[in-house]
Amino acid sequence: MRSRSHVSRTAAALSVAAVVVLGGCSRPPAITAAPRADTDGCRAAAAAYPASVSSMARVEGVTASATAAWGDPAVIARCGMPPLAPTEVECVEVDGVGWIPQALSDGTRFTSFGTDPALEVLVPSRYAPEPLLLPAFSKAAKALPTNGLQCR
Repeated sequence: MRSRSHVSRTAAALSVAAVVVLGGCSRPPAITAAPRADTDGCRAAAAAYPASVSSMARVEGVTASATAAWGDPAVIARCGMPPLAPTEVECVEVDGVGWIPQALSDGTRFTSFGTDPALEVLVPSRYAPEPLLLPAFSKAAKALPTNGLQCR
């Protein structure tokens, strides 16, 4: 089992690599595709992304593979993240999907747990409580292959 500090360091590095997007913007956020975005699982997940999230329309012009954004500041979904290993961080289960939250300076990152590859959802703190947006991503997360891990 990995320690919390290892998970935190890894998540922090991925956050920096992902984007600097949780702040407000008037144009499409610059989003980097996740490392495994071009898998069949991510194509299926991206096809299941919602048209809107909490009445926020999908942002046009997001072009990175298996990514999407909604609203301003943007809620961002990126499929193709490495699957998470068992962790001591409490897993949040929403609609049968496990999510591992990580607090960021300006919001929360939720990473699907038990999927390979993983789906990452970045939710700005403006939309607190952030977990209330996760049901919009249940269909996309359920489209991903599972790896046998579950919330406990």
